[in-house]
Amino acid sequence: MKKIITIIAIFCFFAGLNIDAATTTPVKKPAVPAAKTVTNPITSAYTNVSPLDVVSAPSKYLNKNISFTAEFVAFTSLGLDYKPAFKDGTKYIGILIKRPDVTNHTIPLSEMKIFVTRALAEKNVDIEAGDKIKIEGTVFSAALGDPWVDAKTFTMLTHKAKTNENK
Repeated sequence: MKKIITIIAIFCFFAGLNIDAATTTPVKKPAVPAAKTVTNPITSAYTNVSPLDVVSAPSKYLNKNISFTAEFVAFTSLGLDYKPAFKDGTKYIGILIKRPDVTNHTIPLSEMKIFVTRALAEKNVDIEAGDKIKIEGTVFSAALGDPWVDAKTFTMLTHKAKTNENK
């Protein structure tokens, strides 16, 4: 009888059960609640990057969701309908952003091809050169050694401060 109790105790030990010694009845341990990790699926899906880092190593970001802020320069048709990284010019429009490493001139970061649907672009028709924007998207190609970004969101953050010359 003692061997049976010992065998049951060993079994229950490995099964994660307590044994009530008086009754030799297995008693389940109360479950310890697991720590909850709360993540926002929208913000956690994108990695915040520097546009220059993406341009310097586009293959590293290929098929990755990225997010960045930049200064808007213009809408463009640059890169549309290029077969290796095709985006239909009737459905998409390109966005040029300012090179963040040049401060005294407006030089577009043309190495980064950013595409947004025309429908999404039309929601931001009042955007002007110099306005700060946020892009969230996926690098879908590294054709020509450049990153090609499919923008899922395109948000204007702030308008460029007006000066006397552009009033």
